[in-house]
Amino acid sequence: METVKNVDLERYAGRWYEIACIQSRFQPKNGTNTRATYTLNPDQTIHVLNETWVDGKRSYIEGKAWKADSTSEDVKLKVRFWVPPFLPLIPVIGDYWVLALDFDNYQYALVGQPSKKYLWVLSRTPEMSDEAYQSLLDVATKQGYDVSNLVKTPQPEGVDTESTPENATDKKGFWWLKAVLGK
Repeated sequence: METVKNVDLERYAGRWYEIACIQSRFQPKNGTNTRATYTLNPDQTIHVLNETWVDGKRSYIEGKAWKADSTSEDVKLKVRFWVPPFLPLIPVIGDYWVLALDFDNYQYALVGQPSKKYLWVLSRTPEMSDEAYQSLLDVATKQGYDVSNLVKTPQPEGVDTESTPENATDKKGFWWLKAVLGK
């Protein structure tokens, strides 16, 4: 798989909305308004905040990402979350490869990983043009992904998405246990 090269991590940092994904067992099946916020740390690692809303309640998990090879131009990151979130005992490390990026404006991205089991279409806004979406699907198909497995992520208005980890309704991360059990 080919990844993009020479991404400016400061420009890549910030909030990204999940437009579509190949669902994983670590994400709630009925999550809406799913988004990720990346904050670049002074040591060039990235703080990761993944959020989703299930039945109007905000759930989140925090992690850390870093370049798998700090000398490479490729954007192949490793990301680590501690699970279960309510009693973090086990580190889960995965791949986060940026497969496509709008280099002009950093407004949309395609993220996957080598097994091709997971794929995310991301946008800086909760909506994406059909043209941009299709261009990312074309890249994914060329990379060997079965895009028929993509599920669009609802981003309905009217959900209080301004809550923070301090006032979240699911501070303990019990959504993770439900997701692993297939709920």
